[in-house]
Amino acid sequence: MHSVKFGLCKGHGRICTHIILFISISFPARGQPSNSQEVRGEGYCSMYGICGQRSDGKVLSCPNRTHSVKPDKVLSSKIQSLCPTISGNVCCSPDQFDILRGQVQQVIPLLVGCPACLRNFLNLFCELVCSPNQSLFTNVTSVKKVNGNRMAVDAIDFYVTHYFGEQLFNSCKDVKFGSMNTRAMDFIGAGAKNYPEWFAYLGHQANSNEPGSPYAITFRSKSNDSSGMMPMNVTAYSCVDSSLGCSCGDCPSSSVCFDSLPPAPHVKQFCSIKIVSLKVKCLDLSLAIGYLFLISAFLLWGFVYRKERTDTLRTKPSINVNEESKLNSDEKQEILCISQISEAPPVVKAQQPVAQRYMSNFFRKYGSFVSKHPTLVLCLSLAVPLLLCLGLIHFEVETRPEKLWVGPGSKTAKEKQFFDSTLAPFSRIEQLILASILDSNGERAPSIVTDKNLKLLFELQKKVDGLRANYSGSMVSLTDICLKPLGRNCATQSVLQYFKMDPQNYDAYGGLDHVQYCFQHFSSAEKCLSEFQAPLDPSTALGGFSGSNYSEALAFVITYPVNNELDKKSTEYAKSVAWEKAFIRLMQDELVPMVQPQNLTLSFSSESSIEEELKRESTADVITILVSYLVMFAYISITLGDRCQLSSSFVSSKVLLGLSGVVLVMLSVLGSVGFYSIIGVKSTLIIMEVIPFLVLAVGVDNMCILVHAVKRQPLELVLEERISNALVEVGPSITLASLSEVMAFAVGSFIPMPACRVFSMFAALAVLLDFILQVTAFVSLIIFDFLRAEDDRVDCVPCIRLASSSSADEGIVKQDLGLLTRYMKDVHAPLLSLQGVKIVVVAVFFGFAFASIALCTRVQPGLEQKVVLPRDSYLQSYFDDIAKYLRVGPPLYFVLKDFNYSLESRNTNQICSISQCDPNSFLNEITKASLVPSSSYIAKPAASWLDDFLIWLSPEAFSCCREFLNGSYCPPDDQPPCCQPNDGLCTTGVECKDCTTCFLYSDLHDGRPSTVQFMEKLPWFLSALPSSNCAKGGKGAYTNSVNISGYESGIIQASAFRTYHTPLSKQSDYVNSMKAARDFSSKLSDSLKMEIFPYSVFYIFFEQYLDIWRTALINISIGLGAVFIVCLILTSSIWITAIILLVLTMIIIDMLGVMAILDIQLNAISVVNLVMSIGIAVEFCVHVMHAFLVNSGDRGSRTTVAVSTMGASVFSGITLTKLVGVIVLRFSKSEVFVVYFFQMYMALVLIGFLHGLVFLPVILSICGPPPRSICQPTHNRWTTQTS
Repeated sequence: MHSVKFGLCKGHGRICTHIILFISISFPARGQPSNSQEVRGEGYCSMYGICGQRSDGKVLSCPNRTHSVKPDKVLSSKIQSLCPTISGNVCCSPDQFDILRGQVQQVIPLLVGCPACLRNFLNLFCELVCSPNQSLFTNVTSVKKVNGNRMAVDAIDFYVTHYFGEQLFNSCKDVKFGSMNTRAMDFIGAGAKNYPEWFAYLGHQANSNEPGSPYAITFRSKSNDSSGMMPMNVTAYSCVDSSLGCSCGDCPSSSVCFDSLPPAPHVKQFCSIKIVSLKVKCLDLSLAIGYLFLISAFLLWGFVYRKERTDTLRTKPSINVNEESKLNSDEKQEILCISQISEAPPVVKAQQPVAQRYMSNFFRKYGSFVSKHPTLVLCLSLAVPLLLCLGLIHFEVETRPEKLWVGPGSKTAKEKQFFDSTLAPFSRIEQLILASILDSNGERAPSIVTDKNLKLLFELQKKVDGLRANYSGSMVSLTDICLKPLGRNCATQSVLQYFKMDPQNYDAYGGLDHVQYCFQHFSSAEKCLSEFQAPLDPSTALGGFSGSNYSEALAFVITYPVNNELDKKSTEYAKSVAWEKAFIRLMQDELVPMVQPQNLTLSFSSESSIEEELKRESTADVITILVSYLVMFAYISITLGDRCQLSSSFVSSKVLLGLSGVVLVMLSVLGSVGFYSIIGVKSTLIIMEVIPFLVLAVGVDNMCILVHAVKRQPLELVLEERISNALVEVGPSITLASLSEVMAFAVGSFIPMPACRVFSMFAALAVLLDFILQVTAFVSLIIFDFLRAEDDRVDCVPCIRLASSSSADEGIVKQDLGLLTRYMKDVHAPLLSLQGVKIVVVAVFFGFAFASIALCTRVQPGLEQKVVLPRDSYLQSYFDDIAKYLRVGPPLYFVLKDFNYSLESRNTNQICSISQCDPNSFLNEITKASLVPSSSYIAKPAASWLDDFLIWLSPEAFSCCREFLNGSYCPPDDQPPCCQPNDGLCTTGVECKDCTTCFLYSDLHDGRPSTVQFMEKLPWFLSALPSSNCAKGGKGAYTNSVNISGYESGIIQASAFRTYHTPLSKQSDYVNSMKAARDFSSKLSDSLKMEIFPYSVFYIFFEQYLDIWRTALINISIGLGAVFIVCLILTSSIWITAIILLVLTMIIIDMLGVMAILDIQLNAISVVNLVMSIGIAVEFCVHVMHAFLVNSGDRGSRTTVAVSTMGASVFSGITLTKLVGVIVLRFSKSEVFVVYFFQMYMALVLIGFLHGLVFLPVILSICGPPPRSICQPTHNRWTTQTS
């Protein structure tokens, strides 16, 4: 007879249950006489009886020709139950049928979800084994001698019609094998693509000790007319047959599925217009048209305005009252001042708003007070930050990635917490990738699958197995912490599993040939089973191959799943971390040196690697940061000092003042950290490394501006007056800039990502403290320094006094203008006043702004993992190899909350995907989504515990759900106590002979269990071991997929259905896959009225990118709004505030354009930088704007004065101070510093400088507000009082 044997394997989590099918043909008989005469016709058999067995124990049938036999009533009833197409005489005995029934029971659980497929499959073997007309479609083509002189069958032809073969394959090709997230055809047909391939696989003659048929079976669809053969053509059922209806997941072509076709791939459409042969986006074209229109309007306005102005100037000497009324206020002021010049120099009388008048009065009085009491002000101002520094005793640094990058109120964080607490935390993953490298010719790297490399892999594995980590005096090995699905062996994912992880099996199994064989038969060959009794999909253990060409793989991927714990303080968690650290040291110290001489590369990672590398990063750039500080300090000391002869440089230098300013900056940073430490906010590495640099850059600006302002005062004035005048001159603009920076930083605290939110909070307070110290302590220090210089005392050593270098004439010394000041006054300001230059500036700056708007749409969300790690981190090569070699995506779980399994509820049929389930059921929709992986990012159908449970308790799967007479669970016949292992074989005993199936068909309700039946049998299913006789046991595969806590109420609190994402290589892939999964779950939840959410291990880190653009735009808008309000309050001018807002907006837009050009991604760090750019950009604008506002004259002359007065301070005190500090960051070891701090800050400094000292003066000269001063005649000398 035909004996069909199916082997089993088990798994858990990523390790899933497989079925191994091999065909063994035998026809045992009892004493039937041989009939050598060939008889072919209806009612005759072609083979009958057993003639012997092969050396591996597989039985062989005799080539007997005999008449079919009439079965007794019991046998006839049995045959009818399994083979309803056979009636009357048969060609099989009771023992033969029992063997057939026992073997096909192993495939029934795989196919029972699609009755049409199961019926066709059973008919194929029923006809072959028991059909009374066997001789019409089977023909013995070869025999051989066995057991002496007896002849046995060695090969047969089996004639099957093409129609039946097609129908059989079509009905089975899409049937799912749930626990493996794949199709059943991968196991019963080795992934056949058509029925000839399937039949060729079934008929292959197996070698000794290999699964398969003991003799060859050639399936044929046509016969010669002379042979008398008639292909078997029993009724074949289509999966669309309503009487044997299959689910949409198992039969997508079913008529009930027509209304629920898989979603069409979503292609993001961009509006575009074709111009000649060039395809242009609508946005780009609109921006180009808008830009041309704006420039044309500007040129037209400039032409008209120039013509009117020329005419006006020509008529000024004879201007009358009527004409005067037509002039604007700026022209009136200009004419008034011009007319008065011939009489006397003008005196500026300020028309100050309330805020300006208040600040001017305050700074004048404060300047006088601090000049008289510098020591008191210095001591009181230092007391506050010093007291805050006491909070540093509570200082803590947060290094856990999930606490740094995920907000506590995050939806994904809540979903992860639910998943971990109700089901099980995802396993910890330790992984290494052994890859070949390019050959000497630079061509494609050779295949990693060689005999030499496999033996090397065994050596590496031996090192890992022998690794012991010391934890509190006890030694921890991999076997102590690894994941063991069935409690015996580690579920290591490695090609070495094809040898049961034992090097002694390498030669015994056939070495490289065995590996090549298992690549193609991993799901069907018992010898390819892993040590933990599950088939190993080669795509999970290999990398760098295309399609299914596993032999061409370029890398071995070895994965060690390790048990995870929710309690981070538990002993088991600590043991895992200790072993992981030892694992990394082993890789670095021993395994990498072993691999390199073999022309191979080894990359590796552990679960705790990222956290450990982030900790190491905290010290990686200490030298870089220190050098940056030293460079800025050196620059401050030089720029604050006076230009003088070498002999007087010891007195005129400002080294001590610069050093004191740096100390104040550090105090402000420490005070900020101390304050937040007091209230329990942990610091981060980015705070410790970046904030001191940022606050120093901001603080240096104020230092330079204050010192330069004091130097600009006439030396004939006493120091008190110089200090007061300097504070009145620059105090309002410093206040405006500092408050704008504080507000911009504070806005960043609304960003949900903890690391960036905390950074913004710390930075806002640090900048505020720095501003307070600048206008208090630093002003006091300026007074001390000027008193020291006036007393000819040496800088840094004020106790030493030098002899006065001045002559007896101690008259008033006139200060020379510096080179930079002369450039601003004599070159830069006059150049910007030229009409042609103005046109070019406006055109270029607006052009780049419009181009940046188009470019910013190309900025991608994300944050590459490699960027946040040190450049010399071992994880850099690991992430490269992951992207290069991995062919499997991350696991994806769809979690269902509050599943009502009661019979009265329709939830069961709304979820399942087997026969009689709803066409649009939860699992059917997942299966359909997997058909369009390009848009759904779902690679496979979901592993369904519900489907397997319903099949497991089905009466058709008669070997699965069984019970003893006392009502307790009875396992399958190939498991203890039903059988006892004997020399590696299972000998069936009598313990389970009375076991019966749990239910009859009549006990179920349309194939579904009642509420009580479901509740009673679910724990049995989850504890049932999968085996050859019943592959649907849930232990291991679904142990952690169902939470049965409190399920007696009829509600299952949580259950998960596992599938996989497609391979993800780019940040955009991760973001898009998460978005697609969420959208898919949301639609399912709405349609099914159930709560469903997707979960994958990487979601928690990528949630922020789903709406990062929205977050960025909101925070930028709030930042600009905050600056707008501050400017409006302090300037009381909507005109001037609007110009500032325009310039700041253009700076931010240009920053986004630069991000697109430099391929800088949009994430929380870049959003903080953009928000911070608003505050820093204010400094480039506000000082020039304030100087323009308080001076008198026409727009051109006021712009010239503003640039001449403040241009040098802005360039040297703001631009260069930031520039020298930023350049040092280019040499940082951490890529995040280079990308997000060096590149973005460098762009900010350059863009801010150009807008502040080029674009803004041009705009002010064109459309600046009128002056707030009027010229009055006076006979006194010229004086200037600046408000």
